[in-house]
Amino acid sequence: MTGLLAKPDADTTRSAQPERDRFETHRVTNQVPELDGYQPLACDPALTDALAREGAEDALPRLTELAQLVGSAQAREHARLANEHEPVLHTHDRYGNRIDEVEFHPSWHWLMNASVRAGNTAAPWARDAGPAAHVTRAASFYLMSQLEQGHCCPVTMTYAAIPALRHNPELAARYERGLRSRIYQPGLSEPTGKAGLLAGMSMTEKQGGSDVRAGSTLATPNADGSYRLVGHKWFTSAPMNDLFLTLAQAPGGLTCFVLPRVLPDGSRNQILLQRLKDKLGNRSNASSEIEYQDAVGWRLGDEGRGVRTIIDMVTMTRLDCVLGSAAIMRIALTEAAHHVAHRSAFGTRLADAPLMQAVLAELAVEVEASTRLALRLAGAVDRRESRAEQALLRLALPVTKYQVCKRTAAVVAEAQEALGGNGYVEDSGMPRLYREAPLNSIWEGSGNVTALDALRAIARQPDTVHAVLAEIDLAAGESAAFDAAVARLRGELAAPDERRARRLAELMASCLQGSLLLRHSPPEVVEVFLASRFGGEGPYRTAGTHTASNRANATVLARVTP
Repeated sequence: MTGLLAKPDADTTRSAQPERDRFETHRVTNQVPELDGYQPLACDPALTDALAREGAEDALPRLTELAQLVGSAQAREHARLANEHEPVLHTHDRYGNRIDEVEFHPSWHWLMNASVRAGNTAAPWARDAGPAAHVTRAASFYLMSQLEQGHCCPVTMTYAAIPALRHNPELAARYERGLRSRIYQPGLSEPTGKAGLLAGMSMTEKQGGSDVRAGSTLATPNADGSYRLVGHKWFTSAPMNDLFLTLAQAPGGLTCFVLPRVLPDGSRNQILLQRLKDKLGNRSNASSEIEYQDAVGWRLGDEGRGVRTIIDMVTMTRLDCVLGSAAIMRIALTEAAHHVAHRSAFGTRLADAPLMQAVLAELAVEVEASTRLALRLAGAVDRRESRAEQALLRLALPVTKYQVCKRTAAVVAEAQEALGGNGYVEDSGMPRLYREAPLNSIWEGSGNVTALDALRAIARQPDTVHAVLAEIDLAAGESAAFDAAVARLRGELAAPDERRARRLAELMASCLQGSLLLRHSPPEVVEVFLASRFGGEGPYRTAGTHTASNRANATVLARVTP
């Protein structure tokens, strides 16, 4: 009998299993394991070596503990959530009262707490902080910037506020203890009663941008020594911070002021939030437009000396721009190196493919050069009592900011491409890095501003040129290609020209990086750097077109792979 009740024959039984396998469509193979739980310091020998050379080797145990946190699944999830749930502005309460508050996701506060506890705000400015306090803090900031970039903005501003605040010893005595604290205490309260403080900056206006001297905000002196400010500011990030440094036109000219959100009598200062910026990246961080409506402030420095007062502050924020960009490149490289170590295509593990090795090796030396130079400049901050170190910092920092921050977007794009289509998907985290990549090149002086600032230093402070060349010449004679680049740099310095300011900045930064790598990096790193920067065809073609050996490329990639 045949039909539905018929017993299947042997051939039908044997074919049933393969038939079922046809519908097992979701077997996951050749996918990369999560990076969660990696140790950032273990795959960053450039950072650990630079720390030792700058006298901060004793900080390695504490930095290792922080790095373990940065690489954890918990921390990486907080970074994701802080960007998924963006800050929300509340200008009024339900009854129509002005409140000017920004609501942040709990993950933002987790990140802030981690950075403040690590001493990334103003802790290095303490007189007992130690001889390598700024280098240690730079490494710590670099690690936290790899985790999440948005929360580092208020951290940077707090760090940078101290030099400006010290122009008024009375105000420094009032606020500095809280700014140096390792306690994170958010919330609206009179600053001197809080265990920990954060500082912000409000400098640019609609009509001026980087030209802060074009500001129109007015400051009128009061009988008690305070001032009343009326005007607006076009960019004020982290508006929930406790106090803000700002520029305004006083009777004696452009002047720097400090404005607390809460006045000494406990009342709210008249700092009104108009809206939050809808930014390309940095989405976890609130950047606002504000108005001063008779806001009360106190003067820092002399009237008419506002730009002079904030110069040291700008130095610190630019240093963090370099560190932050180096960190973005480093985490992009880490993601890419991890991916190619676990992914195969066309029968070959991607990390073993010579062309992939060439691409990622070039990204790796870019990161190493940026990291070593950033830590060298942080060391100059630690040694700022030395006139030679001051001179080095004055010229080397703007050209380094120009170079490192400019390169970040290209490096992240190449790292993203190493992941293929997976790198274009939000779940990978790479799109967030790509959106973040241009920011530091724009903030605290875009490319033209920093290149022209270097020209001003060259023209007005010849000792800065001597200091930079002295640093570069420490590697003289180590490489004919490097020596030829230094000769070209000397030619540019002999006749500085505004039209060639970018060329000079790029060449000077590349020579500074080359000097450090020639003296301190393994020969394979040096080989790739020289081939990609000072090769006969010139620097900055697309990554992987350099002529370094396969052996060098493979070695460089292996030393940065988590």
